[in-house]
Amino acid sequence: MQEKRLFRIRIVSGIMLFLASLFVVRLYFLQIVHGDAYAKEAESQYVGTVANEFDRGSIYFTGKDNKLVAGATINSGFEVAITPSMIEQPSEVYLQLSSIIPLDKDEFMRKAARKEDPYEDVAKRVSKADREKIEALNIKGVGTYRETWRYYPGDGLASQVLGFVGFGADGKTLTGRYGLEAYHDDILTRRADDLYVNFFAEVFTNIRETIFDRTEESEADILLTIEPTVQAYLESELDSIMEEWKSDQTGGIIMDPKTGAILAMASDPSFDLNNYGKEKDAGVFLNPAVQDVYEMGSTVKPLTVAAGLDSGAITANSTYTDNGFMTMNNKTFGNYDGRARGPGTTMQDVLNQSLNTGVAHIVGRMGNAKFASYMLDKFHLGEETGIDLPGERQGLVSNLSSNRDIEYATASFGQGIAVTPINITTALATLGNGGISVTPHVVREIRFTNGRIKKFTPNPPIQEISTKTSEEISRMLVNVVDKALLGGKVKIPEYSIAAKTGTAQVARPRNEGGGYYEDRYIHTFFGYFPAYDPKFIVFLYTKNPKNAEYASHTLTHPFMRTAKFLLHYYSIPPDRAPAVVVAD
Repeated sequence: MQEKRLFRIRIVSGIMLFLASLFVVRLYFLQIVHGDAYAKEAESQYVGTVANEFDRGSIYFTGKDNKLVAGATINSGFEVAITPSMIEQPSEVYLQLSSIIPLDKDEFMRKAARKEDPYEDVAKRVSKADREKIEALNIKGVGTYRETWRYYPGDGLASQVLGFVGFGADGKTLTGRYGLEAYHDDILTRRADDLYVNFFAEVFTNIRETIFDRTEESEADILLTIEPTVQAYLESELDSIMEEWKSDQTGGIIMDPKTGAILAMASDPSFDLNNYGKEKDAGVFLNPAVQDVYEMGSTVKPLTVAAGLDSGAITANSTYTDNGFMTMNNKTFGNYDGRARGPGTTMQDVLNQSLNTGVAHIVGRMGNAKFASYMLDKFHLGEETGIDLPGERQGLVSNLSSNRDIEYATASFGQGIAVTPINITTALATLGNGGISVTPHVVREIRFTNGRIKKFTPNPPIQEISTKTSEEISRMLVNVVDKALLGGKVKIPEYSIAAKTGTAQVARPRNEGGGYYEDRYIHTFFGYFPAYDPKFIVFLYTKNPKNAEYASHTLTHPFMRTAKFLLHYYSIPPDRAPAVVVAD
C-alpha cells in the first residue's frame, strides 16, 4: 500500500516538475526573447492607442574587417497628434508646440479646424527629448505616439542596390520597392503577432513550439558583400566623372573576379534613400548595372583576342596586314583613326592600338560560328548572370546569329551587341581568374530569426577558357597599360595591372532614323589587378560625356585612382619590383 502511495507521489511530482519547467521555459521566451516587443507595446499603451508598429529585418554592409555596418534598419521616435474637438484655442496650442518642434502654422490650423475628426497627426519622427517636453505641457487634446520607420544610415549610399520601403499598389501596405528591399521582401518582412494572449493559454497552446523550435524560416537579416568604404569611394569617383565631363550617366562595379562578390556597385545620378519621395524621375530608382544594356565598344576586344587564342586560330605572335579598313556585305568599317598599320601588325598591336580590323581578322580566322560560340557559350554575353538583384535584363545579341559577316565583325569590337555592365564585368573576370565562370552576388549570408545562417553558395565553376589562355591575355593586357595607355605614363611600377578602354557610338533610335549618333559615345574601362592573381576587377562607364571622344581621356585617371585606393586600403603586397635605373 505504501509503495502505491509513493508511486502516486512520484507521478504527481513528476507532472508538477514538468509543468514548472514548462512555465520557466515559457517565461524565458516571453521576457527575454519577446521582451523588446512587449516593452514597445506597453509604451504604446502609455502614450496612446496606435496601429501595430512597423518592423522589418535589417540589411548590413560588411567592412573589410568583417565588421557589420547598417545599410537599412529601423529607427524609432514619436508622432504628435491632436483631437481637434478638444483643442479650444488652436493658436495658443500652435505657439506652445512650435516652440519645441517645427510646425507649419497654416497646416496646423487647417487640421485643428476639422472638429469632426478624432485624430489628426501634426508632426512625425519627433525625438524622445522633444516628446517629453510636449508631454510636460499637458495640453488637452494633444497626444504623442510611438512610431517606427525604415531608416538608411548612409542616406544615398548604395541606394540603387538597397532599394527602399514604400507603399505598395494598395496604397496602404508598406513593402520593398526596388533593389534588395524588393528582391528579399519576403524574408525582410516581419509578421505582426498579437502579444497580448492570456498567459496560461499562451503556455499551453505553445507547448510544441516551446519544446521543439519549429520557427518557419521566413524572417531574416541580410549581410552584404558590399564594403561601405569601397562603396563610398566608388561613388565619389563617379561624382567626379559626372562633374568633370557633364555626362548623362556614369556607373561602376568593383568585384572579386575569383568569387563574384560585389564590393561596390553604383550609378550616378542616384538618390537619397531617406528622401526618395522628392525624386521627380522614378527612373533614378532603377539599377543600370543590371537593368540597362549598352554597346560596350573596345572592352569587348580582349574577349575576342582570348577566344582567338583559346581556339587556336591565333597566337600572341600572329600577324596580319592592316589596311585600315574592311568591307563586308557592302558595308565598310575601319580603325578609330582610319589609319593603316600595314603588314606585320601583331596581336599585341591590336590591343595596344585598339584596332577594329585586327579583331575582325581574328573572327575571320575563327569563323563566325566558333566566334559566336565563345561569346555566347563561354563568356555568356547576353545572358542573365543570376545576380541576386531584381530586374536583371538580358542582352541584345541577336547579331551573333546573323547570316551576315559584317555583324560578327562589328560585334568583335563591341558594336551591334549590347549587354549589361554586370554581364560584361563577369565575362571579363574570366580572363583574369584562370578562365572560370563566376556568379556575381551582393548577399554574403542570410541570418534567420530562428538562428539558422544561410551562406551564399555559388554555382559550380566551369572552365570556360584554359588557364594558359587566361595567363596569355593577362600578359597582353598588362602590356597595354605599361606601354600604350596614355603612353605608359600611368602604369604603377610595383603592380601589374591588366586593362583596356572602350569607346562606342550611341545607337540612334529607330524613330530618329536608326544608325549611330556622330557625336554621342559610351566610354568604358575595365581592369583587374594584380594581373596574375587578381583580387579586384573594376568596370567603369560614362554615357555621353561632353568634349571628350575617347575613354582614355575620361576614365583612365579615375580607374588608376581607384586601383591605387584598393591596393592601399586592402594592403595588397606588390607583385613586381620596380625597374632599377642604372646611371651611365
